[in-house]
Amino acid sequence: MSEHQSGAGSGARRSAPLSVRVRVALVVLLLAAVGTVWVTNRLLTDRFTETTRNRAELRLALYSGNLVSELRRNAIVPQLLARDPALIGALNSQDYTQSSQRLISFVDEIGAASLMLLDSDGRTVAATNRARLGENHRATPYFVDALRANSTVFSVIEREAGGYQFVYSRRMESVGSTVGVILVEVDLAKFEQAWKGISDAVMVTNSEGMIILATEPRWRGLTPEAALERQPADGAIERAIRATADWTVQEADAYLKGEAVMRIDGRIPFRGWTLTTFTTYASVRERVNAVLALEIMVFAILAALAFYALSRKTAVRMALFQRESVELRKLNARLQREISERERVQKNLAVAEQSLAQSSKLAALGEMSAAVSHELNQPLAAMKTYLAGARLLLRRNRPDEALSAFHRIDDLIERMGAITKQLKSYARKGQEAFSPVDLAEALASALSMMEPQLKSRRVKITKILPDDPVRVMGDRMRIEQVLVNLLRNALDATKSVDDPQVEIILAAGETATLSVRDNGHGIQDLDSLFEPFYTTKQPGDGVGLGLAISSGIVSDLGGRLTARNGEEGGAVFEMQLPVLNAGTAAAE
Repeated sequence: MSEHQSGAGSGARRSAPLSVRVRVALVVLLLAAVGTVWVTNRLLTDRFTETTRNRAELRLALYSGNLVSELRRNAIVPQLLARDPALIGALNSQDYTQSSQRLISFVDEIGAASLMLLDSDGRTVAATNRARLGENHRATPYFVDALRANSTVFSVIEREAGGYQFVYSRRMESVGSTVGVILVEVDLAKFEQAWKGISDAVMVTNSEGMIILATEPRWRGLTPEAALERQPADGAIERAIRATADWTVQEADAYLKGEAVMRIDGRIPFRGWTLTTFTTYASVRERVNAVLALEIMVFAILAALAFYALSRKTAVRMALFQRESVELRKLNARLQREISERERVQKNLAVAEQSLAQSSKLAALGEMSAAVSHELNQPLAAMKTYLAGARLLLRRNRPDEALSAFHRIDDLIERMGAITKQLKSYARKGQEAFSPVDLAEALASALSMMEPQLKSRRVKITKILPDDPVRVMGDRMRIEQVLVNLLRNALDATKSVDDPQVEIILAAGETATLSVRDNGHGIQDLDSLFEPFYTTKQPGDGVGLGLAISSGIVSDLGGRLTARNGEEGGAVFEMQLPVLNAGTAAAE
């Protein structure tokens, strides 16, 4: 590719390895942090979950023992009260004035929920709760079963207001005949309140699988499966937050109020009852998260120390830069003197550059002559064929068809004239005075001149042009010369590419910018790119004046010509010229 060389500055080469090392170190630190947190989470979750399960099992055994102890302690009371002489005498004499007071004196010592004395008809004649005097219990299971049994009977009765009533009952006899029934209501509700303050959820099921005690009142009377399904609906946001918070939890045994819980079942040695406890993973999460937070903080401190070390290194570099700035100021003064001398020399080179520009144009015409000759031979051969056909048609007295052949010949002559006109206009010297130039029209003219080479190479040309005309003040011939040079360089750069592509973009903003992109191998030496006689072409393909002359032309027009490597490969040349507007036209 002519005048296309690529290279990175020495400063970029010095800073690139440091940047790569810093990035690798940060990536390694991040991976180490993620790996450590993941392993710690798995190990601590398993360990703390097992500890929580052991504590839950111990608490279940304690609850079961307390419940059985309360039931057995109250089971002895009916047997003792059934032999009380005062109560038996009251039933025989039907004088119950002191009976209720006697039961009240017993209830505090026994610790039962309530005591009731029923006569042989099932009517309440004495009770610790005087509001229940006179109630009829003739059809209740605990009265009927007590009359039939010779021992104490235990009954579980569902209350109308909700919950269950646990009653021990035993018949009372006098002289071989039944005179009444003594009832002892066991206070198991106190365990529900105690459990509710310690455990997350507890329930007791009977031998039929029905919940008779529970810290959740709505569970009573249901099976455990039905109780767990009756959970309040959570919103999508709440479920998302809970799922994020439960990232340390293992697979849950059940879900309570939408939260994962650990379920532990235990048998109670009383009438086939079962005690079930539900424990959340909140303690596990808190303990695991505390350790993970500590680890994350350690890694954050390490990252902070790394950034601190980098900042210290930057401070040292800044000190070096300050010392170098003194030398740079001296160099700047020397450069100012050299610039003044170069400006004097450049004035002497202005005339020589104009001659070189004209020579470059003639050299480009010479390179294009072979392709243009091929382009002219095609219409000449076609014209010869049409003339022979027309002569034959005239001999056969078919003038209309011969006239059609002459029209085709006329079209071919116009095509050949357009080709020679483009070559003639390109070969002329530039104008003395500037005039408005439409960059889109200048680009079309340059592409027309390059058409033979484009067809022979089969290069894909992509143009992106604005809808409105983009005009600049300049010399159209010299602008076309710059465009032809840029297009030739792009074609040369894509000679070794399998799918050669050239993209041309014209945009207007504060300046008119025309970009020429190729998919070649890029620029190797940007610093020497615009120097005269610098080229990477083979001998005979070019002398290295194209870009130097083009840069001078653009500078004379008040703009600039730049080059860079594309992000996806290839080279990008940009020609920027002042946009022609109302203010510019008035100034001209």
